[in-house]
Amino acid sequence: MGDVVRAPWDAYFVTGFDACSEVLRGRNWLAPDFAWQERQEDTERWEAVATQEMTKTLSRLNAPEHTCQRRSLGNLFDRSTIQRLAPQVEEHVTRLLDDLADELRRGDADFVSTVSEQLPISTIGSWLGIPPEDYAHILEITHNQVHAQELLPTKSQLAVSAEATVHLRAYFTELVKQRRANPGNDVLTGWIHTWDAKEPDREAADEILYRLTMFVTIASLETTATLLSTMVELLQGEPGRWAWLAENPGYIDAAVDEVLRYDPPIGINTRIAADDTVLAGVPIAKDSMVHVMYGAANHDPRRNENPDAFDIERIGTHLTFGGGVHYCLGAALARLEARTLLTQLLKRFPTLRTVTPASYASRLVFRRVTSMSVAI
Repeated sequence: MGDVVRAPWDAYFVTGFDACSEVLRGRNWLAPDFAWQERQEDTERWEAVATQEMTKTLSRLNAPEHTCQRRSLGNLFDRSTIQRLAPQVEEHVTRLLDDLADELRRGDADFVSTVSEQLPISTIGSWLGIPPEDYAHILEITHNQVHAQELLPTKSQLAVSAEATVHLRAYFTELVKQRRANPGNDVLTGWIHTWDAKEPDREAADEILYRLTMFVTIASLETTATLLSTMVELLQGEPGRWAWLAENPGYIDAAVDEVLRYDPPIGINTRIAADDTVLAGVPIAKDSMVHVMYGAANHDPRRNENPDAFDIERIGTHLTFGGGVHYCLGAALARLEARTLLTQLLKRFPTLRTVTPASYASRLVFRRVTSMSVAI
């Protein structure tokens, strides 16, 4: 239908790789921030509690506010940080696969609840100093909150998201308060020092710290969990593929990237035209919404030959982590978790097989695998 296609509402779908890349990386494409929302005729759509709360986070900010907050985080997961985190991730994976092994001795096991949802919260939780006994609560409210980030959420979904947002704010506000009272040698303590130096108003600083900590946490959970589940299912999809990869571990990184290309955890990302412009030959008026379709872009045959084939020997490219100033902060961490998990899985469970395929929540933006049974 083309690289840019009119949506059934006042917006456009962007499907071609180059057009999507231009939107993600171009400075004349903005996140749908408060200033844009206030200019819309239908403001009610943007007044939901959860929508308002997420509009304050990094993913919905534009310069100069985005620049200021993003710089305060530094390069979150640079090479040295990933190297320091690698042994911890190894320990988390070993513990979770021990749990999986115990379940598999009794029969089938749900890979999602046992492993793929637990690894991201264990990783980010230990990094930020979140007590392990709180992990289940954070996972639950995160699952409920993301409804508000769908393209067209229902009123009932927005109500669920509103309640979850209240819990998220209460939890992470208290976490910042407790860490300020009891500083440690951790990331959050470092952010507190940074923002105390930047912002003389303590309440304003703590509000920013709450948003940053909350956003980094929830952004690390469902997307990575979906990647881990999808990775196992796709690698089990063709007879012999699992065994071949176990014998050729040099392709593990390529396999992870092919999973990201083939079936991205995020389906859609929205941007706004800063000015009247033309995208892939289609005139786009200022303030128009465009929806970047990650899956369509990654399957563009002009970029990846035979794109609908899942090929772990492919040297392909994808846009799954976005681009430009909003490039995914946790891309390196997600790759580390996926690579570490897959490496151990291939060694410990050479006969692993999926019993029931992955079940997905009914979402377009943040896709979530809810269950997937495996056996040996």
